Amino acid sequence: MKKIILFLLLISNLISYSQETEPLQTDRPDQTETPALVPKGMFQVETGFSFQKNDATSYTNTLPSTLWKYGVNKNFELRLITEFVSEKTAGQSISGLNPILIGCKIKISDEKGFLPKTSFIGHVLLPNVASTNFKSDYFAPEFRFVMQHTLSKKMTFSYNLGAEWNGIAPNATFIYTVTTGYTFTNKFGSYIELFGFAPEKDKANHSFDGGITYLINNNFMLDLSSGIGITDNAPNHYIAVGFSFRI
Repeated sequence: MKKIILFLLLISNLISYSQETEPLQTDRPDQTETPALVPKGMFQVETGFSFQKNDATSYTNTLPSTLWKYGVNKNFELRLITEFVSEKTAGQSISGLNPILIGCKIKISDEKGFLPKTSFIGHVLLPNVASTNFKSDYFAPEFRFVMQHTLSKKMTFSYNLGAEWNGIAPNATFIYTVTTGYTFTNKFGSYIELFGFAPEKDKANHSFDGGITYLINNNFMLDLSSGIGITDNAPNHYIAVGFSFRI
């Protein structure tokens, strides 16, 4: 009984406190990261489950992928990414923890006229902090510049440019994302997006996706998204659900 009372008090405090803060902004469910940082002294968790069909014989499920964030100050955010996956290829199935990534987000500039709100995100892959089947050979970086323009009170235009390494091969994979977000009400939001990956020594692949978000209160949000591959070498399709909260 005491545990139930404590839980109800915690929920009540979160709802009450959420009324005093700005609505949380998240890096999910789209592929485009937001330039917004977690407020100083606050802890934010963004987690989700995705089901992706890669081609006729293989799939990848993420159960779940979680981004842990902490606001150090108004210009700096600490980040940790954990991801448990299940893969099936050619009739064989494996599952486990992908290599953990640690990093940060750094504010570069606020939006001013035609200049977008801009931040930098960088992570480092830890090759041995993973399940046996998913360990990589080397430490590997990934980075992206994230930009956002406010088009109106209800619409934003955002884009990311960056690159990543997988910790196995020395070649980089370049990343781009372009998305338009639209807010229907104070609770409901949506987006459509184009994104792709361009390996140094392989053909680029491109995909299209879209989704909706529902803000329960300023510190708790639900999301649903889905996407399809545009090029033959992109994953066939995926669907994802998730939630985010801030304390």
